[in-house]
Amino acid sequence: MKFVAYERAMQGTGASRRLRNVGKTPGIVYGGEGQPQLIELDHNALWHALKKEAFHSSILEMDLAGKAGKVLLRDVQYHPYKQLVQHVDFQRVDANTRLHMKVPVHYVNAEESQAVKLEHCLVNPVVNELDVSCLPKDLPEFIEVDLSGLKKGMSLHLADITLPKGVKAVTHGKPNPVIVSVVTSAAEESAAEGAEGAVAAAPVAEAKAAPAAKAAPAAKAAPAAKGGKEAAAKPAAKAPAAKPPAKK
Repeated sequence: MKFVAYERAMQGTGASRRLRNVGKTPGIVYGGEGQPQLIELDHNALWHALKKEAFHSSILEMDLAGKAGKVLLRDVQYHPYKQLVQHVDFQRVDANTRLHMKVPVHYVNAEESQAVKLEHCLVNPVVNELDVSCLPKDLPEFIEVDLSGLKKGMSLHLADITLPKGVKAVTHGKPNPVIVSVVTSAAEESAAEGAEGAVAAAPVAEAKAAPAAKAAPAAKAAPAAKGGKEAAAKPAAKAPAAKPPAKK
């Protein structure tokens, strides 16, 4: 990417404030064999450039006083609540000196993996950028990672991905960190727990139902038997006595 910068003679808090008031952003270029160079940039052009991923992770071509130079964006200072870039830092690039940069990671084909397509899992990216060391000519704009081979319960480590030629990862003491993990969705976990609970409850329900089924006939027979005893114990009703004939 290319951008235009202008030499800046004034420095200090007051001078920087005046630049911002007229739509300019103060900055500095350092590193390499030259001395630090004060610069200023058009704020609107810089604001839109900062929205592009490549402006943060690739080698930039800076046009300064009619001379082109290669630099890297090293720091951006934003206003706490305004849409305002307060200051930018750039570093000169030496073709023979290795760079240490953070490069974005782009994950592709996750929806085609067995974990997502068949097993309904979720792919959880652990890192979205990698620290790398390389020569300027080998610096990639981003690193692409293919997730089509993921399965349930898998984790993708740094050693499982192929880095571009000439690029080495800087792991800060972690030899093989996790890049992506596969997790089960909440809906799948609830369904699995419900199925396990139903299977576990089935024998208990059967065990409770068996004594109840055995007791049911006895309960039905009891009233009949009781009624039979009461009928046997109850004396038969006496026939009414014959009335004497009426006297004439």
